[in-house]
Amino acid sequence: MDADHYRLRDFLTRTAQPYEWHEAGSAEADVLLAGIGLTGAALPVVVDGDTTLTEATVEKVALAWGGLQPPKRAHYDFVVIGAGPAGLAAAVYAASDGLSTMVCDQDVPGGQASYTAMIENFFGFPDGIGGAELARLAGRQAERFGAELVFLRGVQGSRLRGPDEPMELVLDDGSEVSASVVLAAPGMEWRRLELPGLEDLIGHGVYYGAGRSEAAQCAGQSVVVVGAGNSAGQAVLNFANATARVTMLVRGKRLETTMSAYLIERIKHHPLIDVHVETQLTELHAENGSIHAATFADAGGRAETRAVDGVFLCIGGTPHTEWCSREHVLVDAAGYILTGQDLVVDGKPPEDWPLERDPFPLETSRVGLFAAGDVRHGSTKRVAAAVGEGSMAAGLIFERLAELGVTF
Repeated sequence: MDADHYRLRDFLTRTAQPYEWHEAGSAEADVLLAGIGLTGAALPVVVDGDTTLTEATVEKVALAWGGLQPPKRAHYDFVVIGAGPAGLAAAVYAASDGLSTMVCDQDVPGGQASYTAMIENFFGFPDGIGGAELARLAGRQAERFGAELVFLRGVQGSRLRGPDEPMELVLDDGSEVSASVVLAAPGMEWRRLELPGLEDLIGHGVYYGAGRSEAAQCAGQSVVVVGAGNSAGQAVLNFANATARVTMLVRGKRLETTMSAYLIERIKHHPLIDVHVETQLTELHAENGSIHAATFADAGGRAETRAVDGVFLCIGGTPHTEWCSREHVLVDAAGYILTGQDLVVDGKPPEDWPLERDPFPLETSRVGLFAAGDVRHGSTKRVAAAVGEGSMAAGLIFERLAELGVTF
């Protein structure tokens, strides 16, 4: 399972782009390539209508779709950093209220939600909705109201010349824009697992997260899923429903502590899922540069080694806030961004707070920079909660704009 091919399939899946994948050398692939005169072409080949890309990458596909363009404006009323549920919700409401709005993300829309095959407890969708589909629809809705969406490019830094001046942002491609108000909603990063040899196998049978695109590729194979949250539960069921034999490793004593009940019930009754509680992955075994087997041990020290075709690490995340210290944004001991009244200690705002008022709800220790979603201290790690915070942030924008003398 080539790392670049995995990334491309993951990109197509998480952007809710329907596609068919043909393995190189299969009869279907040979017929397709012969029909378009590309027998022997450098792989992977992407055929999208009249467009054909050889040696295709995520960036090549994005360019072909008209993406990776510079921002259209030099200044925006509102810039959202992060296109997860919180960021997209904020963009929808801000743009619908007439604010010039840009959303940028170093990844694709949806954040952690885009990895979820089916969100079944989101208000208003009794039959559930896929995380990638929800993000796609939210992005379209934001664009319909005039928001500009910039993906595969994040923000690498900022400058603030004074509390009454717009914030200047520098994007990954060197583009610069200014914004009257900024929302930080970059979400979470997969927590790293410290295990000898693991990093050498990333992309070669070992992966952080479990994209739905891989379930069909693992049909009939043996895989290990490490984790006990809802994302791990969804991954386990995706693989098992695609006829993969799944070994689920759970560090805690019981799934009920971290996973929704409806997922637990399905896992318990699936014949292809083998759950091991109080068990940890202890060793990975490679053969010809790819994963070959995995060893895991329980709390009593009993170890077992199984031949596996893939190991998927769904062990939760840490807030994507490594940038906060250089941007003078205060975080709690776990790295989550402090906002609003959480910044007020003994009735006093942070030491360098330049205004007479206290920070607004969801406002960080940096004036005019708000935070919402998983990165915020005290947030509820649910899609609906993130959408609510993004919507709330969009409403607070106008109070800050009024301070800056921006009227509508």
